[in-house]
Amino acid sequence: MGKLYIVPTPIGNLDDMTLRAIKVLKEVDLILAEDTRTSSKLLHHFEIQKKVFSHHKFNEHKTVEHIAQRIAGGETIALISDAGTPAISDPGYLLVRACIDHEIEVECLPGATALIPALVNSGLPNDRFCFEGFLPPKKGRQKKLMQLAEEERTLIFYESPYRLVKSLEQFAEFFGADRRASVSRELSKLHEENARGTVTELANHFKSKTVKGEIVIVVEGKKSANKSQ
Repeated sequence: MGKLYIVPTPIGNLDDMTLRAIKVLKEVDLILAEDTRTSSKLLHHFEIQKKVFSHHKFNEHKTVEHIAQRIAGGETIALISDAGTPAISDPGYLLVRACIDHEIEVECLPGATALIPALVNSGLPNDRFCFEGFLPPKKGRQKKLMQLAEEERTLIFYESPYRLVKSLEQFAEFFGADRRASVSRELSKLHEENARGTVTELANHFKSKTVKGEIVIVVEGKKSANKSQ
């Protein structure tokens, strides 16, 4: 029986690729990639010449069983995403679950992910936190925000640049205008930015500029009644 490796890839800076990740990708029989065009640049940079098969959110429901059968038949396969750790707001969960169901060994390598650097950079409490990934774009969004308004742990969200200001304004509406937050974008890249302030201050800050890149929003949790305000 083969094995499934979950291999994190850099979120921006190629120097964040681990030596172990390179070694694994050079040794496996097949690499599953979210976007083969994006991954080809990474693989070419590290001189990794392996067969690459497309595995993304639009086809993973149909392909996981076939892939699990291939691993059960003896192949060693690695899963990578466009950036960061697979299965964290990216494809991967279904394949891991299918392999576990088939009693196939799964090993996830440690490596790059955007949420932890953003949390540490925020200066907000990080002893307890809640990762929410992407909020629902429309249906169920307000209900989710109402639920999270009572959450006392630090909240972490992924967001697109096109919805950043809207999300910050909604945080002000549902969580309170003075709720502290941090917005991190272009993490590990040349133009990395970590902006801090209240959700209202951050909304005003980003209204006046063109925003690009992947974004992580970290928001402080609701202060509990027994804590000083």
